[in-house]
Amino acid sequence: MQLTPIVPFEPVLTETIPEGHNWIAQIKWDGVRILTYCDGKEVRLFNRKRHERTFHYPELSDIKSYCQADSVILDGEVIALGLNGKPSFHEVMRRDGIRRMEKVAAAEQQVPITYMIFDVIYCNGQWLNILPLKERIEILSNIIVPNDRVQLVSIHHDAENLFDVMKKQQMEGIVVKDLNSKYFMNSKNAHWKKKKFYKDVIAVVGGVTFSGGIVNAILLGLYDDDGQLTYIGHSGTGRLTKEEWREFTDIIQPLKTAQNPFKNDHARFKDAVWLIPEITVKIRFMEWTSNATLRQPSIQSFIPVDPKTCTFE
Repeated sequence: MQLTPIVPFEPVLTETIPEGHNWIAQIKWDGVRILTYCDGKEVRLFNRKRHERTFHYPELSDIKSYCQADSVILDGEVIALGLNGKPSFHEVMRRDGIRRMEKVAAAEQQVPITYMIFDVIYCNGQWLNILPLKERIEILSNIIVPNDRVQLVSIHHDAENLFDVMKKQQMEGIVVKDLNSKYFMNSKNAHWKKKKFYKDVIAVVGGVTFSGGIVNAILLGLYDDDGQLTYIGHSGTGRLTKEEWREFTDIIQPLKTAQNPFKNDHARFKDAVWLIPEITVKIRFMEWTSNATLRQPSIQSFIPVDPKTCTFE
């Protein structure tokens, strides 16, 4: 097997939960999608964009400590817990966002992670993507040995009840999967559906406002079909600490510009300082308003993606 990363199967958004004995539900973990590849000699990790993360998570390199297969491709989510004991995207990005690998050892102690495995695509020389999910789950349960850092994602047959629990716990939501479904690489379709309690979007930072010389809010945008940046709201609340706001204030200095990057105008633009739209951020929100802005947007973490991919689609 060549260690060539694939584009993983993605669920589609849904507002309704499908019914039937062939559907199962799993918790939607607020983490980073990571696929583990082992050819029997080498172990490498890649995210959904096929960017390597092998050295970010050294806890997962000893695959024999949690997987009994000789060769394998595993699909799962790396999560980190916040102070409230719940998965925190902001915390896991403290690991996934590392760019200087000499910092990994310290981060490993400061931000423990857990690998939540939910699928197997290749095992012992055989591609399993054409098998139904129920068979892949059985194979997965036979080869994975859970430990403190690796767990199998649990399966629930009452999706409505699981979603109610997620709402009460204020967690992200659930993924509902058809047990008869194949694993559709480089695709998304309705065989996997995600129902979210919170919605999220990766947006572009087009401007900021200040208080006492420190950024206190960011102005957010998405690109429309014409490639123009459209203002969708602002946020000054969320996961960022005071120290991270100060660091962000320093980071944006070379991005300041006199030109407003947004195509539309808004009352919030008073006293705004414009930025070249290069920084992207994951925002959690409750819903879209009638004028296409975010209701109750909350900053989760800055995340490095191509700004031009941040579109309304």
